[in-house]
Order: sequence, then structure tokens, then C-alpha cells
Amino acid sequence: MQRFVRFQSAVPNRNGRFPGVFALANGLAHDGMLQPEDEVWWRAANDRANSLYDAPAEAYGPYAPPGGRSWFKTEAHDILALTAGYLDLLDRYDVPWHEVRTTYPGTILYEDPVQVVALPFTHAQSWPFTRQSS
Repeated sequence: MQRFVRFQSAVPNRNGRFPGVFALANGLAHDGMLQPEDEVWWRAANDRANSLYDAPAEAYGPYAPPGGRSWFKTEAHDILALTAGYLDLLDRYDVPWHEVRTTYPGTILYEDPVQVVALPFTHAQSWPFTRQSS
């Protein structure tokens, strides 16, 4: 059974969304919050990630519905190891985050060997194990 993990902000942003680990780290960098040695690490880590993995937003295109969330496949050990460095960076800057695990992340918009992008289920949507009343 496929399992997924997501590392995201522990608090919602002004739009009510929970940005993922890379968005949080990129926000620190873009806001000029990183110490010089952390900025060097962040640039190198982003370059490495970009060279090894597809950027889901580019792959599933500009016409995808808004609100998709990226999830790593739990067996994708290399990208999870790379992500650990980002989590350490967030910890150093006191950025609260948490880990979320699921078997069903929502409606899959994009999938590759290490990750998926999914629209979260809503209360009105049918969940894979929802029973219909007769």
C-alpha cells in the first residue's frame, strides 16, 4: 500500500494554506532572513534538487486547479534525506513545521517516481472507503 508524507507549515499562511517545506525555506531566503552560510547551503541544495527531480508545478501545468499539495512517496529515501536538511534549516530559524502522513492524499494531479501532487479531499467528496447509504 502506497504511503505519502508531507512536511508543511504548522500554521496556515494568510490564504489559509499550509506551505510545504521547500516553500518555507524559499520564503526565508527570498525575505533575506538566511545567514550567509545558510544561503550558500540553500542555493546548493535547491540546485541539487532541481537537477535530480522534476518540479511538479511545471509538469502538471498552469491549468491545474489551485490548491494542489505536494507529497513525497515514503519509499523515496533519497529525496527524504535531502528534505531533512531543509527541516534542519527551518528548525534553526524557529519556523514551525509538522509532518503529515497518509495513504490517500486526495485527487492525484501529478505523479512521478518520488512524489505526487494532489488536491485534498473535501467533506463533500467521496473518500475511497466511504459507504453509500441505501
